[in-house]
Amino acid sequence: MEYSQHFLYPSSFFASREPYVVKTVLGSCVAVCLWDKKLHFGGINHYMLPTWMGTDLASPKYGNIAIEKLIEKMKFMGSRIEDLQAKVFGGGELIKGIDGGPSSTQIGERNIQIAKLLLEANNIPVIASCVGGNRGRKILFFTDTGEVRHKYLEKRQF
Repeated sequence: MEYSQHFLYPSSFFASREPYVVKTVLGSCVAVCLWDKKLHFGGINHYMLPTWMGTDLASPKYGNIAIEKLIEKMKFMGSRIEDLQAKVFGGGELIKGIDGGPSSTQIGERNIQIAKLLLEANNIPVIASCVGGNRGRKILFFTDTGEVRHKYLEKRQF
């Protein structure tokens, strides 16, 4: 099958009833893939920070905004919550602390937690995930099947 392609930049989301392969690259960011098992289409987001605190624009840069916006888009396109399932990727801790250990901000872990919390609150089951660790990931999301292919990125020495 010939797929249209879309590269998903950070702080954005994408959903389509047409077959697309959506590519993105994740470090501490998280991508939530939603797939409608009845209508056979899907959407994906890519957020950088866990929670919008109301101090700047409410953008999909924040997990709580990105997940709600993606759910709204899927519903607008005809999905019912009970037909949605999720796959979650990313949330690596790539930034080292001053002492060379993990960063005290734990952005990746906090990004993972907001995905789990909001999907559970919306009764959307997480059927697959690959989160955490200390390496980035490249993912390909197929909107017509819900399939996600991912591979770890090689660590680079600086």
